[in-house]
Amino acid sequence: MSEKKIIKTPLSDETMRGLRAGEMVYISGTVYTARDAAHKRLVEMIEKGEPMPFDFAGQVVYYAGPCPNKPGFVIGSVGPTTSGRMDAYTPALIDRGLKAMIGKGLRDETVIKGIVDKGGVYFAAIGGAAALMSQCVKEVEIIAFEDLGTEAIRKLTVEELPVVVAIDSLGNNVYQHN
Repeated sequence: MSEKKIIKTPLSDETMRGLRAGEMVYISGTVYTARDAAHKRLVEMIEKGEPMPFDFAGQVVYYAGPCPNKPGFVIGSVGPTTSGRMDAYTPALIDRGLKAMIGKGLRDETVIKGIVDKGGVYFAAIGGAAALMSQCVKEVEIIAFEDLGTEAIRKLTVEELPVVVAIDSLGNNVYQHN
C-alpha cells in the first residue's frame, strides 16, 4: 500500500504538477469556503477594483456552506456543493491566483481551460461524508460576507482533509471516459 499523500497550503506550482487525476490526497493548512452567492460578490468586487477578503495566490476554495456547529464542535457538517454553480465566476478567481477548488460534479470548459492554463487542480470531495469531513476542521473563522449566513466566506484550518484529484494541471479529468 502506498504512503498517504498529504499536501500543504498554500499550494505551489510544483505540488500542482505532481498531482494526477484519480489520485487520493489529503489537504492540510488553510482552506476557504465559498458558494455561489459569495462568488458573485467576489467577482463584483474584482470588477469594482475593490480589495479581496483574502489573497488567492496558492489558495484552495471549498464549495461548501458549513452547518452550524453543535456545542463542543468547531464546525457542523461540511460537505461539498455542486461546483457548476460557481463556473461563471471561477475563471476570474483563477486569474487572481486561485490554485485549487474542492466540490462535486463536472466543470465547464472555461474552468477546465483556466485550470490547465494556470496549472491548477480541481478536487472532488467525497459526497455523503460531510460529518466525517467536519472532523478534519480544526479552526474556523468567518472572514467575509457574514450576512450570507452559511454561505459566508470562512477560513478553515484543516488537517488531512480527504479529496480526490478530479481534474489535474494537465487537464486529465476523472469525469470524462475515453
